[in-house]
Amino acid sequence: MTPSAFSLEGRLALVTGASRGIGRSLAIGLAQAGADIVAAARSADALAETVAAVEATGRRAVAHTVDVSSVASIDRLFDTLAGENLVPDILVNNAGTEEVRPSLDVDEALWDRIVDTNLKGAFFTARRFAAALLASGRGGAIINLGSLASEVGIPTAGPYTASKSGVLGMTRVLASEWAARGIRVNALGPGYFRTAMTEPFYQDADWQRGMLARIPAGRFGELDDLTGAAVFLASDAARYVTGQMLYVDGGYMAAL
Repeated sequence: MTPSAFSLEGRLALVTGASRGIGRSLAIGLAQAGADIVAAARSADALAETVAAVEATGRRAVAHTVDVSSVASIDRLFDTLAGENLVPDILVNNAGTEEVRPSLDVDEALWDRIVDTNLKGAFFTARRFAAALLASGRGGAIINLGSLASEVGIPTAGPYTASKSGVLGMTRVLASEWAARGIRVNALGPGYFRTAMTEPFYQDADWQRGMLARIPAGRFGELDDLTGAAVFLASDAARYVTGQMLYVDGGYMAAL
């Protein structure tokens, strides 16, 4: 094993939900490892900062709009990429949403919005990605974004927990189906990272103190903490790794 095994030189990575938070950070991290980036989100204008940050690393970046809760929108994205002769060989299925609400107050609209984005969107994006790769005769890597909620129940996060448990199961299924065809499918399980989506939790000082007491590393995650794990899973260094969830959580899961 040499350092070059971790290089993403010559690769093209599609990152969904790349306009902010974890998605933006992972797009920049993959670019720093050598990949060119297709940054996708619901708003092209919101991607300007991501594109500029990627280009600052010396890599190419293009922005495209997609609403992963809509299969039609996913199809349009991949049709557009095909028209531009762009076939990504790395997919980061990062687009996601959450809203804290007691389960007795969850209505159908909230359930559909969260599950359609986090789970249905990830599946159909992976499906189109894999189909394009197989048609080109190439292999590649998928990194799905799971969560601590892929393994544990989080009160007031019923639809989110259901969706992220589904992401773990989907990761295992797709890994089993596509490994022989050269496509590896893994997942990242971030612990507690402060982003716009998780900000409601951090507004509660008592929650922060209680949660920090349960994290062996003694701190919340910083976005750069995810970069190395993502680069590993995307690279040839992980060529025999598929169907796994890699938790980046400061030891939270180990201490349960």
